[in-house]
Amino acid sequence: MRKFVDRIFNNRVRSLIRKEFNQIKRDRRLAMSLILPPILQLTLFGFALSATVNNIRMGIVDESQTAESRELTSILTESKSFRLSGYYFSADQLGDAISQGKVDAGVVIPYDYARNLARGRNATIQVLLNAMNANTATISQGYAEGVIQSYNAILRTQGITPTVRSIATTNPAERGRIFLRPDYLFNPGLIDSWFIVTGVFGLLLILNSSFVASAAMVKERETGTIEQLLMSPATTTEIIIAKITPLFVLLSMMMLVALIVIRVIFHVPFHGSTFFLIGGGALCILSGISLGTVIATFSKSAMQAMLTTFFVNPPLSSLSGALNPVEAMPDWMQPLTVFNPVHHFAAIVRASMMKGSGMGTLWPNFLGLGIFTLMLVSISVWRFRKQLS
Repeated sequence: MRKFVDRIFNNRVRSLIRKEFNQIKRDRRLAMSLILPPILQLTLFGFALSATVNNIRMGIVDESQTAESRELTSILTESKSFRLSGYYFSADQLGDAISQGKVDAGVVIPYDYARNLARGRNATIQVLLNAMNANTATISQGYAEGVIQSYNAILRTQGITPTVRSIATTNPAERGRIFLRPDYLFNPGLIDSWFIVTGVFGLLLILNSSFVASAAMVKERETGTIEQLLMSPATTTEIIIAKITPLFVLLSMMMLVALIVIRVIFHVPFHGSTFFLIGGGALCILSGISLGTVIATFSKSAMQAMLTTFFVNPPLSSLSGALNPVEAMPDWMQPLTVFNPVHHFAAIVRASMMKGSGMGTLWPNFLGLGIFTLMLVSISVWRFRKQLS
């Protein structure tokens, strides 16, 4: 093993690697862009890209004007989910306010609400939701249903038997009930940032690796140092190894710092093997560097390489399942994630950290990531050799 390593990293390769490190040291912006921006992006995206919706602006139409209706309004608006924005005299006025964007949701309490409660009848309220943003509307509906279920429990403790229901979800004539008690595995607190930061982690490794590698390669060509390397006694393979190694080392440092941020700031549990996680990250970084090298070999300038990267990165992001579940994609689009290295690395990170999965479960993802990395490395070496020749 020692002879094999010495053969690869011989004196010529070590000299070239030192030259690359010295060049990166002189270009401080490149070194800073490899570490600081990804960490800031990971932190900001982890907090900003959240599916949790708070302080939803709610309007109330209280036709009952009783103590019971005011109690229901208080329960709805006391939680952090809804924020009372105003009262309206009719459902038409409330609908106009929703269409104008003044409120996001509304509740209509009928005039016979308190009388139905007193007589032991079912009381029905109407919840109006702005479905322009379907995700927010669905979450708001779930919040409203949760508050109504809590209010039902309060009524039962007071000896009142009727059940308050939302007309959009349940038929008031139904008498049978099914009670659901969910148990949340691997994320008992339903912390959505755990899903987001583990997906953004893979995106940052791939996207930053490809962007930095393509920029560095194109810069070598524009400054004319490629021709100087051709005059050296180093072979093409040694030049490629010397080019990849410094970027790989710096990006690996970024990966380790990102893992610390994920663990310390977002408190994502770590139940799996560190070796599997770092090994998957190394493959992911090599995939990104190879992808950037391929882009650089097809580009004649830094601007062209940047534009090409912008065309490649959006499909990698949207078809990865890093920021949204794969199951939410159309059926014909889901098989395309198999050819995405970000998808495989995100699956490795999530299963390893939160579930403690090992190679027995993750071997398909390691195999897919390894095949993709091998293909990209082979193509980048072939294209780079062709360019040098």
